Amino acid sequence: MRPSPRLAAVLSLFAYACHGQAAPPPEARPEPARILDAIAWLADDAREGRGTGTAGNDSAAAWLARRHAALGLRPLGTAGGYLQPFVARSAQLAHAGQPDGVPTSNVIGLVTGSDPALRGEYVVIGAHFDHLGRSAANAMDPDAGDAVRNGADDNASGTAAVLELARLFAARPARRSIVVAHFSGEELGLLGSQWMVEHPPLPLDSAVAMVNFDMVGRLRNDKLIVYGVATARELAGIVDSANVPPRLVISAVGDGFGPSDQSSFHAKGIPVLHFFTDLHEDYHRATDDLRHIDPMGEARVVALAERVVRAVADRERPLTPVRLAAPAPAAGSREGSSVYLGSVPDMSAGDGSGLRLSGVRPGSPADSAGLRAGDVVVELGGRAVKDLYGYSDALYAHRPGDRVEIVFLRGGERRTTTATLGRRGQ
Repeated sequence: MRPSPRLAAVLSLFAYACHGQAAPPPEARPEPARILDAIAWLADDAREGRGTGTAGNDSAAAWLARRHAALGLRPLGTAGGYLQPFVARSAQLAHAGQPDGVPTSNVIGLVTGSDPALRGEYVVIGAHFDHLGRSAANAMDPDAGDAVRNGADDNASGTAAVLELARLFAARPARRSIVVAHFSGEELGLLGSQWMVEHPPLPLDSAVAMVNFDMVGRLRNDKLIVYGVATARELAGIVDSANVPPRLVISAVGDGFGPSDQSSFHAKGIPVLHFFTDLHEDYHRATDDLRHIDPMGEARVVALAERVVRAVADRERPLTPVRLAAPAPAAGSREGSSVYLGSVPDMSAGDGSGLRLSGVRPGSPADSAGLRAGDVVVELGGRAVKDLYGYSDALYAHRPGDRVEIVFLRGGERRTTTATLGRRGQ
């Protein structure tokens, strides 16, 4: 995987070291106080939970852009800035009376690589900065009504981790470039990351990996979960080698798909990792506040992640992607349903013209039926599909082993295929 000539030419113009006032010394290490300060700002009641399309979310995006500028990152947003605006559309917004969606923005910056031969390739480090806001939709405490759900762990912690990594790489750049991405709209269905991969600020074929941080602020018993280690041949060894004393207890999971932003990149064939300190009793509740954050533990996660990202960005050759036939997830979008197709819906599609697929799980019934990323399912098992809800209704009307006819659009052409539905977990 080599950089495109256009990307190499653009980056060569900015191959200089940034010596801004905020740049730390070369020996800098992750600082728990910086991490905690960032989480405190993002998870303050003044941001009202950073719900996508709200003033608190917009304020967070503007603050992140200022942090990128202070670190000397190169802007990768539109119109020469750090913001990448888009309109967030989802079935949830439509059901809430906002069928046209809400405006929001990703925040994207660049640390130019130090090696003229490799800086045209890049590693993405990313995290979503949105949360539930005052909405009880998707909350685990609906009885709390419109209480502010600050999302200190989910995902102010991941946002702070990416900022701290950006600081470290700005101080001592890797050989390859580092794209620093903060996504909006994740809680509505990975909207910001899907927008970024569909509208990449740099050529997507020059991305060698994406490393995602979602809920990394509550390390317990030294346990860290790392998803995606089987999405490239070298990743398991890199993660293991980076886990130096005092070691974390890493639970390594091969699958790169999952309910966070790395899925959008993995669907494009990019190797991914997702760092996660696990669920807890405050998940999607108004009690996910700053007082529960462990900044020392998060600093350990950031230190490990820096070693991993630096190893990927400094190696002579890119990673070797693996198209992994991973097991199906244990739970679907309908509680108790066991039927499995293996499609990865594009959660941002909400125009009522069908359900667009952002990916297909290798070895799944959808894969065997010939479906692929970009296809738009308009009919399943004789039922019309207009959106995610219609798709779910059509799918879960069947049982494992049923053969269903699927009508889909590919490049505007109407096609038909047949899939034999599987069972989740098999």
